Amino acid sequence: FRSLPLQTQEPFKSLRERERERERERKEMPTTTTTSNNLQPYSSSSHHHQHSPKTLASLLSLLALLSLCICVKAYIFIYAGCSQEKYSPSSPFEPNLNSFLASVVSSSSQALYNNFALGNSTPDSTLYGLYQCRGDLKPSECSSCMQSAVSQIGLVCPYSYGATLQLEGCYLRYERYDFLGKPDTTVMYKRCSKSINNDVEFLRRRDDVLADLQGAFGFRVSSSGSVQGFSQCLGDLSQADCSACLAEAVKDLKTLCGSAAAGHVFLAKCYAQYWLAGYYDLGTHGAGPSQEDEVAKTIAIIVGVIGGIAVLIILLSLCRGSADGK
Repeated sequence: FRSLPLQTQEPFKSLRERERERERERKEMPTTTTTSNNLQPYSSSSHHHQHSPKTLASLLSLLALLSLCICVKAYIFIYAGCSQEKYSPSSPFEPNLNSFLASVVSSSSQALYNNFALGNSTPDSTLYGLYQCRGDLKPSECSSCMQSAVSQIGLVCPYSYGATLQLEGCYLRYERYDFLGKPDTTVMYKRCSKSINNDVEFLRRRDDVLADLQGAFGFRVSSSGSVQGFSQCLGDLSQADCSACLAEAVKDLKTLCGSAAAGHVFLAKCYAQYWLAGYYDLGTHGAGPSQEDEVAKTIAIIVGVIGGIAVLIILLSLCRGSADGK
């Protein structure tokens, strides 16, 4: 009989223990759930950490694209001229033109200037041509600019016996007749900003720059205070012919642009340009600092912000890696 209560109490204790265990489990369940919730952001963060290299690659690609946009500035179209005479696709002139353009692309990776004469055997096949890059460009930049010019000239002047194309950083010309080494001061293009009135200091600085540019042979950069400029002759001119061409360009700048804050004059064999700080790239109306300058400033800000974000992501990734190690 005594054992019966013991047998009765034993199951009772077991049930109590089970209730206590269940109570402990219920109390532990929120803790387990909370731990799971705490782990979830960490898992998400780990997932982000795993993909951060892709994010960085995207940022670097965007930076490269923005840099490309800035570099494209050297290939901006300035002017073009086409002869009225046209050749047929079956003309013997066409293969010589193709050979000339291919030679330009090849040569421009080695030299900033070169001239060519092809097909002297028959009048219909004769071609004379030259190319030149701005004197401050590297050979690789010259080659890229000339590739752009070569790809454009056939579109601008299709089937023309003569064509001229001036980009911001390079020049390309070919003709049926021999123009090499012959002076030509024809005004091909001019561009002037709005005038600055009653600024004696600006005019003095501008005249100092133009006087320096006029004495150049080849490519020259000059500055005086906040006024800057550069000039260049084609490489087929002699020093005397170059000086005469630049003298004409400077005279045209003063005559055509007056007291403009910036002026650009392109003659057939040389050009001269000057500008007050902020006016180098003129808009269509030349009203003031150019839209491209504002775009360049915006790009610089964007690049800076993206660069800062990229650095921040790298630092956070390194910190996350250190935390994972611990």
